[in-house]
Amino acid sequence: MDLTAQRMTAAPESGAGTEAKPRLGDRIDAWLPKIVLAPTFVCALVFIYGYILWTAVLSLTPSRMLPKYEFAGLAQFEALFANERWWLALKNLALFGGTFVLVCLAVGLLLAILLDQKIRGEGLIRSIYLYPMALSFIVTGTAWKWILNPELGIERLLHDGGFENARFDWLIDPEMAIYTVVVAAVWQSSGFVMALFLAGLRGIDDSIIKAAQVDGASMPTIYRRIIIPSLRPVFFSSFMILTHIAVKSFDLVMALTNGGPGFSSDVPATFMYSFAFTRNQIGLGAASAMMMLMIVVAVIVPFMYSELRRPRHG
Repeated sequence: MDLTAQRMTAAPESGAGTEAKPRLGDRIDAWLPKIVLAPTFVCALVFIYGYILWTAVLSLTPSRMLPKYEFAGLAQFEALFANERWWLALKNLALFGGTFVLVCLAVGLLLAILLDQKIRGEGLIRSIYLYPMALSFIVTGTAWKWILNPELGIERLLHDGGFENARFDWLIDPEMAIYTVVVAAVWQSSGFVMALFLAGLRGIDDSIIKAAQVDGASMPTIYRRIIIPSLRPVFFSSFMILTHIAVKSFDLVMALTNGGPGFSSDVPATFMYSFAFTRNQIGLGAASAMMMLMIVVAVIVPFMYSELRRPRHG
């Protein structure tokens, strides 16, 4: 009996000092996610951040038709800020971006509230609102170019309907051309914003709304005081996405107005393309591209900081 007890107590002690070696399968399981993600990480590092760095280098050189790696300081940025077309492009970006973001948020929220009333045919209506987002900006720009063409579109339709003095020639009006881009962009993106707001509305606890109704609050008051403030994260996400779309808008402007009439609907993205690829001023185009990046950072980072430092209540 004593011998058996000694063997039983000695067995754990003899194995306590030895550690089990990891099996080959465990090593593969540990390294497989890293191996799978490595190509994506390398491509992002090279083709996103690498080219951002390369653009920053080119903006500090006197490059024209071909890259020329000679340090020129801030000469390209000085030339950029002295260019009146650049300031016009910034003005158009402010008009287009501000109007586009505000109208998309308003339209998307209203459409989401409408669909949240459990109306008949909700699925069909939601699909119709979301359909424009499936189109490319080139298709959207081309379609709206036909619609807004005074010889083919809305103005021609009004004239054929007997309204001979009606005018809707925004597409060829230098003062209004940038707003045609707003119309097309809102038509394409408001459905996506609606989907974000609708998901946020469906995530609100119904008991909160019922409690407010028991207290005598009307539905407009409930939406104004409870529901819409609860959608702050959706507003934040929508704002970030729409701002990014506005700053990098290129294909929609090129397809709809081509920056015209003249340069009246020029934006920084079309300015950068024009100088870097058609006027053979790569350095100036790179400087404008870096300024576009700084605009995105200047707009989005403060909002991200204010949202991340906001206390969470769970």
